[in-house]
Amino acid sequence: MNDYIQLKKRDIFKLGIKDENGNPKLDKDGHEVFIEFDLEDINLPDNYSKCVYLVKKASSTLKNDMIIIDKKQDSKGKGFMTKNEELKTQAIKKFYNSTVEAMDLFLGKGGTNKIFGEVRYLTMFDDLSEMLEPIMPKLKINMNSIEEKIKSKYKIQDSSVLKNE
Repeated sequence: MNDYIQLKKRDIFKLGIKDENGNPKLDKDGHEVFIEFDLEDINLPDNYSKCVYLVKKASSTLKNDMIIIDKKQDSKGKGFMTKNEELKTQAIKKFYNSTVEAMDLFLGKGGTNKIFGEVRYLTMFDDLSEMLEPIMPKLKINMNSIEEKIKSKYKIQDSSVLKNE
């Protein structure tokens, strides 16, 4: 192939991840683990809003499922757990899957696993929100920059338009 097109450099924000001891988190090959945000992605703020909404919805669904299960007559389950305990375990797994799916919408596919590994717990999204709080202004500021770029690019500059002065 002799002909190529050259892609322009994107405004990518790389966010490194540290373990609980403050050391950079490494993958199995010894490379630093990080999350990437495309700061020119117009969907980024919308994805975050959807993420928050979906996590709240999953929390509400879990709460409702637990109430329904608690009202059911309990009986012996298949293993050492009772039937209601099995149903609660299934509801919690469903909650975790929904939460991970929602967080990956914002973080990118596999982003939740990069941060938390395979561990799942109820306040995981709250912890993520707290961790991301320092960078959220940077993402918002860049959103304003994108809006300004769009406004200036498509600004009408016709001097033949009559103006009422």
